[in-house]
Amino acid sequence: MNTIMTTQKTKKLALMGFGNAGRAFAKLLIEKGKQIEEKYGYNVIVTAIATGSRGNLVNSTGIDLAAALHDVETEEAFSSHMPLSQMSTMEIASNADYDVLVEMTPLNIFTGEPAITHIETAFARGRDVITANKGPIAWKFAKLRDMATRKGCRFFYETTVMDGTPVFNLVEKTLKLAEVTEVSGILNSTTNYVLEEMAAGKSYDEIIKNGQAMGFIEADPAMDIEGYDAAAKITALLNVLMDAGITPDKVERKGIEDITLADIEAARSRGCVIKLLCRGSRGQDGTVKASVQPQEIPLTDMLASVNSTTSVVSITTDLMKKISIVEHEPEIEQTAYGIFGDLLRVLSE
Repeated sequence: MNTIMTTQKTKKLALMGFGNAGRAFAKLLIEKGKQIEEKYGYNVIVTAIATGSRGNLVNSTGIDLAAALHDVETEEAFSSHMPLSQMSTMEIASNADYDVLVEMTPLNIFTGEPAITHIETAFARGRDVITANKGPIAWKFAKLRDMATRKGCRFFYETTVMDGTPVFNLVEKTLKLAEVTEVSGILNSTTNYVLEEMAAGKSYDEIIKNGQAMGFIEADPAMDIEGYDAAAKITALLNVLMDAGITPDKVERKGIEDITLADIEAARSRGCVIKLLCRGSRGQDGTVKASVQPQEIPLTDMLASVNSTTSVVSITTDLMKKISIVEHEPEIEQTAYGIFGDLLRVLSE
């Protein structure tokens, strides 16, 4: 006979950011709320939503997520029938009633702020944190990890590099006592797409315009094209998996901004394709060095087949050698599931 767990507990979330990922996550909470109650014994509610342009909502008894989603997606703002809070985003982190802070604010790739301060503020209050923002992991991972440990808080960040793909969980849960010696991969889907479209003969401007229309190339694509996003991602991977203690400005970085069709055709004549490759490894002196740069990849190499918005990361260890994980053309739902999976860890561990 199957028994259904009676809900005894409530878990309150503060959503810092309500962009595409935040709204997709909210839809998952609505869709899976009953299953969470039955399997984990928690009623999960959202008590705060902080946004950059739509105002902030705070309600300690729970925000009507369906109404908030409807307002933002139809009116691009929270409706007047839903009173806005006068609390600032930082005041929400400091004073709002929540158990878990979910950090989804836009990335500041050069400092990691204000996301770092949001997370520190939550830890100082003894609150758990889930972050989809790679900035804090790239810039201050060790400090945040240690602060979480001291305060007895849980700190999860699976979504920061490859959406919902279980990279950090894989190493933590299934590669115990295996030492990671190298991490490499194709981590920026925008550059992958641009290089592939250039090889097909399309102009750079046309490619960017089409990618922006499809929603995965930013209005200003420079952070992707010049390798900054990839540098932040490889830094995050190395900090978590190898305790590298580096920051994105220490990565030897070169983007694809100078790659031409002639370069692509020359590589093709040699049986290669050009990819923006990330790599990090530990040297004999014990320090971890990282690079992001376009490289010619032989067509016989697995990386050559990574196309469109697909990403791949390869993890080399002393005991299991090289393992590769491919994320095939993710949508925003995969990002939302990464956050959702971290929430389930909070509820179950």
